[in-house]
Amino acid sequence: MSPSDWVAIQVTLKLCLYSTLILLVIATPLAWWLAGPRSPLRIAVQALVALPLVLPPTVLGFYLLITLGPRGWIGGTLESLGLNHLAFTFEGILIGSVIYSLPFAVQPLQEAFTALGRRPLEVAASLGAGPLDRFFTVLLPLSRGGFVIAATLSFAHTLGEFGVILMLGGSIPGQTKVLSTTIYDHAEAMNYDAAHSLSLLLLVFAFLVLFVVYAVSRRFESVRL
Repeated sequence: MSPSDWVAIQVTLKLCLYSTLILLVIATPLAWWLAGPRSPLRIAVQALVALPLVLPPTVLGFYLLITLGPRGWIGGTLESLGLNHLAFTFEGILIGSVIYSLPFAVQPLQEAFTALGRRPLEVAASLGAGPLDRFFTVLLPLSRGGFVIAATLSFAHTLGEFGVILMLGGSIPGQTKVLSTTIYDHAEAMNYDAAHSLSLLLLVFAFLVLFVVYAVSRRFESVRL
């Protein structure tokens, strides 16, 4: 692999790490709320969260490009404040990655919280445990399988993103050029050896991710039984 390939790997890993951490922070309270009693509002929010699962990545990337670009309401507001817009920047593709991978973080956590129920936290509260204490000593240990799956899937899904990143960030070396766009560039240039090396790397990683997810799911299913 060339030095530019290693730079793309570094940008990709940075994007995956930041996206996963942000997703866990956002998805935890959202999944806990969605795991509550069903209501029309919760169903609407759940459908909105799952929208990236069925929406073409280029469509999401296009609207994010419009929104975060110099003429969008976010990008335009930043420009009016003397700041740079977020299109074709690392920060822009980070926002896109968080939105696109949100269902992969929310759904495993929601399933874990639904299986756990509210009773353990109510018991802990009756014994005088505060909100943070209940989260770290009750919710987190009893739902750790959901957190492992959510983090693993979020990281892996961000690693393989292409459409959103290409639309929103292009392929700027050192900033928005990630593994998926690097493979595309190699294939377009008919540099199949380099494309094969990077593709094989992603293929092996994808298998390991699925192995971890299924192993963790089976382990915690057996523990519940």
